[in-house]
Amino acid sequence: MARKLVRAAIAIFCSVVGFYLGHLASSTFFIIYNNKMKMALMAFPALILGLIGFIVAPRLIEWVLQMTVWTEGKLQKMPIQDLLGGAIGLIIGLIIATLLGNSFSPIPIIGPYLPIVASVLLGYIGMSVGIKKKEDLLSIFSFFKFGSKEKVAKLEAKPKPKILDTSVIIDGRIADICKTGFVEGPLVIPNFVLEELRHIADSADVLKRNRGRRGLDILNKIRKELNIIVQISDKDFEDIPEVDSKLVKLAQIMDGYVVTNDFNLNKVAELQGVRVLNINELANAIKPVVLPGEEMSVQIIKDGKEAGQGVAYLDDGTMIVVENGRKVIGETVNVLVTSVLQTAAGRMIFAKLKSDERKNTNEVEGVG
Repeated sequence: MARKLVRAAIAIFCSVVGFYLGHLASSTFFIIYNNKMKMALMAFPALILGLIGFIVAPRLIEWVLQMTVWTEGKLQKMPIQDLLGGAIGLIIGLIIATLLGNSFSPIPIIGPYLPIVASVLLGYIGMSVGIKKKEDLLSIFSFFKFGSKEKVAKLEAKPKPKILDTSVIIDGRIADICKTGFVEGPLVIPNFVLEELRHIADSADVLKRNRGRRGLDILNKIRKELNIIVQISDKDFEDIPEVDSKLVKLAQIMDGYVVTNDFNLNKVAELQGVRVLNINELANAIKPVVLPGEEMSVQIIKDGKEAGQGVAYLDDGTMIVVENGRKVIGETVNVLVTSVLQTAAGRMIFAKLKSDERKNTNEVEGVG
C-alpha cells in the first residue's frame, strides 16, 4: 500500500513539473491567444512526464530502499567517534559554504549556482577532515563539557577493549595474565570466535577436540573466576569469510586491540593499523636476560643440526645450542654463553662447554 501511494505521489509530482514546463514554454516561445490550445500545450507534457514517472517509480523506489539499507549498514559499522567527527566537520563546512555563497551570489549568471557548488565541495571536505581529526575535535568538546584537562585525560585514558582470537584462548596463558592484573578489560569474545571453538571442540580428531574443549574451559575460568569484564560481541561480517579478517574489522569498529599469538594475524592487523597484543612477544619480553660470558648449568638432551652440537632447553623453553655438546648428551654440564640470537619465533642461545674452555686454557699454559 505504501509503495502504491509513493508511486502515485511520484507520478503526480512529475505531472506538475510537466505542467509547469508546458506553461513556461507556451509563455516564452509561443504567442497563443486560444485558451484551449494553451491548455492542451500545458497538459501534453504533464501527461507525458506523469506517465514516465508512473513507469519509472517502482525502480526508483527500489533503488532508494537499497541505498537506504546500504547507508544504514555503513553507518552501523562506522565507529561513533567517526560519526561525530564527520558530523561536526560537515556542519563547519556548510557554515563556511553559506558565508562564501552569500558573498559571491551577486555575480551574474554563475552567482546563483555558486552556493550549491560551495555547499557540496566544502561539506565533503569538512566531513573528511572531521573524520580524520575526530580525536582533536572530540577532545575540544570534551574540554568544554568537563571543564578541565585532568577530566579529559581521564576520559581518554579509558581502557580499550581487548578482542581475543581463537589461538590465544586455546593457548590458555591469557587467563594467567589477566589474573596478575597486567591486562585491563573489557575482554571481548566475538560470537564467530565462539563458533570456531565449538567446531574445534566437536572435531573428530582427538587432538583438535581436546584443544577446543580446553579453550572453552579457559573462557569459563575467565568469566567465573577472574575479576575482569567479559563481553560477548554479536557483531558479524557475513561478507568476510576469514575469522582473522573479521577480528581486524571488529577491532577497527570498536577501536580496540587484538589479543593473539598468531604471527600471521599479527602482521595483517599491523598493516591495517590495528594494535596487537601478542602473547608470544610478551613471553619473550619477560624472559631473563642472558649476556655473553655468563655461566649456566643445563642438561644436553639431543644433538643439534651441525656436527658435534648438542641442544638443551631452559625452563621457559629457550633453546640452547652447545658447541661440542653431542658427546655429553644426557648429562648436566656447565656452559658459557657465547652469543644470543633474537628471532621472530623467539630467542636462541649459543654456548660452549666450560670444560672445553678450561682445556684450552690448560693447553695454552702448557705451551707457555
